[in-house]
Amino acid sequence: MNALANFFTRLIGRYLPDPLVIAFGLTFLTIGLAMVVEGAGFIQTATYWGESFWNLLAFSMQMTVILLAGYLLAKSPPVNAALVFFVSKVEKPATAVIVATLVGAIGSWLNWGFGLVIGTLVARELGQRVKGLHYPLVIAAAYSGFALYGIGLSGSVPLLIATEGHFLQADIGIVPISETILSPVLLITSLVIVLTLPLFNAWLHPKDPSKVIEAKPEAPSPAAAAAGDAVRSIADRMNNSPLPGIAIGLLGLVYAANHFVTGGSLNLNIINTIFLFLGILLFASPARYLAALGDGVTIVAGIIIQYPFYAGILGILTGSGLLVTFAQMFVNISTPETLPIWSFLSGGLINLLAPSGGGQWAVQGPVMMGAAKEIGASIPATALAVQIGDQWTNMIQPFWILPVLAISGLQLRDVMGYMVLILIYLGLIFGAAVMLWGFLGL
Repeated sequence: MNALANFFTRLIGRYLPDPLVIAFGLTFLTIGLAMVVEGAGFIQTATYWGESFWNLLAFSMQMTVILLAGYLLAKSPPVNAALVFFVSKVEKPATAVIVATLVGAIGSWLNWGFGLVIGTLVARELGQRVKGLHYPLVIAAAYSGFALYGIGLSGSVPLLIATEGHFLQADIGIVPISETILSPVLLITSLVIVLTLPLFNAWLHPKDPSKVIEAKPEAPSPAAAAAGDAVRSIADRMNNSPLPGIAIGLLGLVYAANHFVTGGSLNLNIINTIFLFLGILLFASPARYLAALGDGVTIVAGIIIQYPFYAGILGILTGSGLLVTFAQMFVNISTPETLPIWSFLSGGLINLLAPSGGGQWAVQGPVMMGAAKEIGASIPATALAVQIGDQWTNMIQPFWILPVLAISGLQLRDVMGYMVLILIYLGLIFGAAVMLWGFLGL
C-alpha cells in the first residue's frame, strides 16, 4: 500500500496543477460538453456561465467567515491550550492519523462546516507536536472524514426532503430522517467508516523515515506580539481592554442560545455566529483579536477567487440541460433494484464538474425521483444515493478541500495521492451499501 501511495503521490505531484488551474480547465471542459452534447452555442454557453458566476457569493462569504472564525477560535488562548493538551497525549504517527480521521469524521457527521474546520485544526496541531508524522497524510486523513457529512445531521438532501414544503413534496411526499440518515443501512455504513477509515489511513503512513515530510514549525505571530505593546493613550486602553470583547462576545452567544431555545436549527450561519463571538469572548482584547485576524486572512484567499468559477460551471450544466442529460443517461439503464447504485455513480460524476450538493439536487433530484416513482424503486435509497455520490467524489474534487489546504499551508498535489486511495476505499463501502439498500427496497 505504501508503494501504491508513493506512486500516486509522484504521479500527481508531477502532473496535477493548482486548484485554480483545475477550475479553469473544468470551465472549458463543461463548455465543450454543453456544445457537443446539447448543441448549445458558444455565446449562449458563455452567457449561462457569466450569469451564474456570482450565484455562490453568499456561500463564499459564509465559508470565508467560518474559516476565519474557526481559525481565530482555535488561536484563542483557552482553546489553543486545550488543543495543545489534547494532542500532547498523542505520541505515535499512526495514532495521530487515527485521531485526525476520527475528529474530522465525527465532526462532519454532526455538522459539515464544524467538521471541516476542527478536523483540519487538530491535524495541523498534531503535525506540530508529533515527531515522525507525515504531515500531508494527517491533513488528508482529517479531510477524509468529510465523506460522512451528507449522511450526517447536516446533509443537504436528507434534511431538504424531510422539510415540509420542499419542492418535490408533491411527487415523493415528506421523507423523514428515520428513513434516510437514521435508517439501519446508513447508520451501519457510518459506523463501518468511523471504525475502519482511521485504520486504513494509518496504514498509508510511510514506513521509510526518509519519505516522511514533517510540518514546518510555526513562527510566532509578529502581529499578535505587537498587540501587547505599551499602552499610552485612552484609545490604546480601550483597544486592549477585555471589557468590550467580553460584552459583545456574551451578546452574540446569548443570541445563539436563544436561537436554539426558540426552535432554531443548526446551520452554517449559526455556526459562524458561535465561532465568531466565542472567539471574541475568549480573546477578550479587541486588539489581540484583530492582530490574530491579520495573521489568518491569508487562509481564505483561494476561496474568494475560486468558488465563483464553480458557480459558473453549475450554471452551464443547468442552463444547457447537460446535468439532466447525464442523470437521464443513468436512469435509462436502471431497474428498481439498480437505480440507487446508478444514482450514486451519476451523483459522483456530476459532482466532479459541479460540486454543490443543494444546487445539484435541485436539477438532478426531479429526474431521479421521477424515475424512482415510475419504476417502483426506493425513494429514500435513490435520493440518498445522489447525496452519497456527491460526498464520495468530494475526496478528489478541489472545491471543498480548498479551506483545508488554506489552513494547513499545503498544496493540492501534496495530499491528492492519498485522496485517490481514500476515494477507492470509500467507493467500495459506499457502493456496497447503496447496492444493498436498492435490492432490499427499503
